[in-house]
Amino acid sequence: MSQAAPHGSTSVWLPPDGLPDLGPLNEDTRADVCIVGAGIAGLTTAYLLERAGKKTVVLEAGEVGSGETGRTTAHLASALDDYYHRLEQLHGEQGARLAAESHRAAIDRIEAIARAEHIACDFERLDGYLFVPPGESTSILDRELDAARRAGLEVERVRRAPLTTFDTGAALRFAHQGQFHPMKYLSGLATALRRLGGRIFVRSRVDKFEGGTPAQATTHAGHTVQADALVVATNTPVNDWVTMHTKQFPYRSYAIALRVPRGSVPRALYWDTAEPYHYVRLQCHTDADDYLIVGGEDHKTGQAHDTDERFSRLYAWAKERFPEAPSPEFCWSGQIMEPMDSLAYIGHNPGDEPNVFIATGDSGHGMTHSTIAGMLLTDLITGKENAWTALYEPSRKTLRSAWTFLKENLNTAVQYVDWLTPGEVRSVDDIKPGDAAVMRRGLHKVAVYRDEAGRVHKVSATCSHLGCVVDWNPTEKTWDCPCHGSRFDVRGKVVNGPALTGLERLEE
Repeated sequence: MSQAAPHGSTSVWLPPDGLPDLGPLNEDTRADVCIVGAGIAGLTTAYLLERAGKKTVVLEAGEVGSGETGRTTAHLASALDDYYHRLEQLHGEQGARLAAESHRAAIDRIEAIARAEHIACDFERLDGYLFVPPGESTSILDRELDAARRAGLEVERVRRAPLTTFDTGAALRFAHQGQFHPMKYLSGLATALRRLGGRIFVRSRVDKFEGGTPAQATTHAGHTVQADALVVATNTPVNDWVTMHTKQFPYRSYAIALRVPRGSVPRALYWDTAEPYHYVRLQCHTDADDYLIVGGEDHKTGQAHDTDERFSRLYAWAKERFPEAPSPEFCWSGQIMEPMDSLAYIGHNPGDEPNVFIATGDSGHGMTHSTIAGMLLTDLITGKENAWTALYEPSRKTLRSAWTFLKENLNTAVQYVDWLTPGEVRSVDDIKPGDAAVMRRGLHKVAVYRDEAGRVHKVSATCSHLGCVVDWNPTEKTWDCPCHGSRFDVRGKVVNGPALTGLERLEE
């Protein structure tokens, strides 16, 4: 099923017409708050700050939504995939209640903004269903039912999810979940932000951050924004060198979109408890059909060589449960930052000046965690008390997650063993067109890509963040760091942080 995984995968979330005509920052300027990153987190924060009377500037390295917002599957859920019985163990019953409250509030806020700003983003409320894989014990559902109810959610156990093509067995039904078209929403949010006076500059990569009075963000072109506060909303904090990258861990998750007749699959959110788990929803396409969006097959970034096969496995899983589904029309992957204790990090950047804030650690719930970030950061910056502050505090220490911390950081440390191994091939001649490999050159390692025309492109294989050896991702055609998730294109340009600078170009 190779057609499901074309090189350079494409998201179903095509940018809608009507995105504001934006350009790069071409002069120094000032604002009350400078926000780096124009995804859901960055634009929601800017929008709410403008509504609170703060003047904002948003800087984006690419285009609006060109980061992880354009790669989400856009579930709006207060049912969390790390489960409330687990959150109770990590954060106590009160912490679990606050987590549920904040995610419910995020869905409410998205709905309210879409309504107030007349954003046609296909927002709808629907139920979500959690079920176990065939033949597995349903005891996890019993534990989750009790914990989710203690957290204040409206949830009940039902005989099966409302699917006619396969029997899920017992399931939990979570009421008042939601979904929307993230790029349509982001376009409307950008339009509303500009109407309020917020300024958005695209193609303006920031590579220097300074806290203090004033805080400063300096672009690669040398232009500076001075501000009273600085917010870094870049999925993973590119202004932080080490601290936050020992507390969260990068994973790639895969998604496919298959066109199905309208009405053939009941409209709801669906999740199973497999490892890795699967997540499913529908997105309106035409009056006659929908896209069935199926996600899963997660793995640590840079630590899998079967990325194409993961799309095939997703399709096989979907085909077994939705037999009439055709081959996928779209397939893509996205980067998820998994925090060691299951909840995002939103607030003051540890070890930084008091006026530098971050939003990271989406844990697979980027749309709600990002909206929580906008709400919480606005309160922190404007001096308003917020009951969620301690729960999402980036400097928090959760002792009950110590094993996860040790396991994940040991995994990271093991990746540096790649410096001792030989190259994957002995000669450039061993690399086929469209493929790549890491070669050894004395004490160094070189990342070599041969394009379809046979031209060879060589860059240093040393990640510019903390020196890990990068790994080839054949689906995205990127060099991915298996330590902290930085990603680079075939010419070494940064695709994902935390790296700020690209891989060194070598002679070709």
